[in-house]
This record gives sequence, structure tokens and C-alpha cells, in this order.
Amino acid sequence: MGRNKTDAAKGDKDEVIEQMAKLHAMIVDDEAPARSELRYLLEETGRIESITEASSAREAVKLLMDGRVDVMFLDISMPKTTGMQLADALHKLKNPPAIVFVTAYSEYALEAFDVDAVDYLMKPVETDRLNQALDKVQSRVKPQAVSHGSVERIPVEKSGRKVLVPIDQIRYIEAKDDYSCIYTDDDRYLSTISLAKLEAKLSPNGFFRVHRGYIVNLAYVEDVEVVSSGILQLGINGIEGKKISVSRRRVVALKRALGL
Repeated sequence: MGRNKTDAAKGDKDEVIEQMAKLHAMIVDDEAPARSELRYLLEETGRIESITEASSAREAVKLLMDGRVDVMFLDISMPKTTGMQLADALHKLKNPPAIVFVTAYSEYALEAFDVDAVDYLMKPVETDRLNQALDKVQSRVKPQAVSHGSVERIPVEKSGRKVLVPIDQIRYIEAKDDYSCIYTDDDRYLSTISLAKLEAKLSPNGFFRVHRGYIVNLAYVEDVEVVSSGILQLGINGIEGKKISVSRRRVVALKRALGL
């Protein structure tokens, strides 16, 4: 039997989305639960390559200087510098990221478009409205081609000296206090680069942030095990006895990435 019109239209839209270059996003919100919920919704769309998070305008600017951001999902009501003030400052840049406001307040909608915001979403965010916003972002933003050469090696510390580790040797990365621990099959290295920055740099190269504290190289995922309460654990090729838990919010996106 042939597909009905609704299924056909959905399939055509999914195919178009699949062909689009995925976006690099940043979520800026002073409330961690709000960031976590929006991250989950964005990952579910399948249209985002990487996501960084900032809890303040100051942190957002710092992260923006350190990595590529195509679209910023920005809360308005934040302490010190508000989201509107940040958007106004970014609007004056030569190549600013697209701005999508995500807020509980409707009264700033007109002001939002004075800073050339792409869209204005009300909390709690609905999936359909989020996809509409992403449609608008995709029509405006032309994501840059990924430059693999710039991230083929990661600078790390080893015995008091700088070492450049090829990314194809990295099995997984773990957050440790103010450092990131980078594991290969036979060694461990410390990096001062945060997990969020490493995620943005490595996501186009087959790395996936499975948990707040872990990034894994999908090429080295050896097995996926379901443990108690439906939690997933990953076995990593070349790292005997190591199991990495997957955040519940990232299970669906991970399965998609692994083709499960």
C-alpha cells in the first residue's frame, strides 16, 4: 500500500531536514533546569550538531569567542546583563549568531525584533514551535563548512609539556574538576579545555556528549547495555572494564547517532 498524504509530507520534510547542514547552538539561561529541558528538545529534533550552555551573558560571550555558534537560544530575564542587552550587543557584530528568545514573558516580543531576533518562543517550549523557529534559523543561517583540519589534534598536558593528541585516537573524555581527562587506548591526558568547548569542537568528528561529565568517540563504542531502570551503559573498545552511563535525556539522540 502507498503512503497517505500526511505520511508522505512528513517523510519529505524529514528528508529535507536530514539533508540540511546541522546547526551549532548555544543555550543561555541562568536556570539549569530550563537549559536542560531545551537541550533535550533540541537534541530530539535531530537538527543540531552541537550544543553549548551558558548561565550568564558574560559566560555566553566567552564561549562565543572560543567556538562557532550558528544560533543562540536566549532567555531575557537574567541577573546583571539581561538577554535583551546581550542581543543588542551581539546585533552590532559583523557576523552575529541568529537569536531566538526563549522566555516566560510576552511583553518583550516587539522589542525582540528591534534586535533582529529570528523568533520569540514562550516557555514551556512546544516541539512544533521549536521546529518552526529552527526552520526560520535554517533559512537565514548558512552553516559554515566544517574545517576538520583545525581540530584534528587536541593540545593536552603530559609530564609538564604540551602534547598534541590526534582525535582519532581519543576513546572518551571525562570532566575532572577544572580539567578534562582525555583517554586513548593506552594513556590518559589532562586538558584545560572545558567539556563544553571540546563538545563544540569534536561533535562534527563523530563525538557525542552522553552525559554532563562524558564525551565519547562513537567509533569506539563497543556495546550498549541496558541496566536497572532502563539506564544505558556504554562499553568502550580498548578500555577494558570501563562502562559509561548515558543521561536519560540523551538516550534517544544517542540511539539515533548509533543507528539503533
